[in-house]
Amino acid sequence: MILSAAALLGEYGTSATSIDRVLAHSGAPRGSVYHHFPGGRTQLIDEAVALAGDFVTGLLDAAVRADDPVDAIDAFFVLWRDRITESDFRAGCPIVAVAVESNDDAPQLARSAAAVFARWQEILTALFVRHGLTEQRSRRLGSFIIAAVEGAVIMCRAEQSTAPIEAAAAEIHGLLLHTLNDRPQSQP
Repeated sequence: MILSAAALLGEYGTSATSIDRVLAHSGAPRGSVYHHFPGGRTQLIDEAVALAGDFVTGLLDAAVRADDPVDAIDAFFVLWRDRITESDFRAGCPIVAVAVESNDDAPQLARSAAAVFARWQEILTALFVRHGLTEQRSRRLGSFIIAAVEGAVIMCRAEQSTAPIEAAAAEIHGLLLHTLNDRPQSQP
């Protein structure tokens, strides 16, 4: 049910991710929702955000272990481009879906989304610090990359084209090459 909720969030958004839709997608019996999610729909969505956040965190962790930070970020853009095309431009980010909708009855959902974005930013910050950038520059760059990926995914869905993510990937690639090549080299 959590996997189904995460997939549905990315595809349809928070308000359209109902218990009925999750049950239909997952094939789970109705009674299992209230057994496993006593907090109801809000708990289910919150756990789907955590799961989706953990999944992308794992992908980012694997990517940033690469020796080349530019290759790592390129791979992250390719992953999203492939995900978008394989879903026929229906897949989106469940974290964005929760972040952009007002959830006045469940403000913890926005906090959960913010925590996921912060975790991703920390991973990218650590990557760039490890490759010689300052903490402040690394943090800004990490935030910018997340914003670029997420914005490009949204644009790809709207345009039914990979052009936005390919353009964002190319610009980030060039920016990273320039930034990492221009960093001060440590003296022996």
